[in-house]
Amino acid sequence: MAYVISDSCIACGACEPECPTEAISEGDPIYVIDPDKCIECGACANVCPVDAPVEE
Repeated sequence: MAYVISDSCIACGACEPECPTEAISEGDPIYVIDPDKCIECGACANVCPVDAPVEE
């Protein structure tokens, strides 16, 4: 299952550069993950200060 960004996202942007498949983009108001590009590596979750990326 792909990761999704939960409502706890503070839009800090820490996750976006960590994604090896460029699946994360800035949304309004929080970041979003493209489920078709997500490879479930967890890189985004490892750097998130508020644990916003969660497995769907």
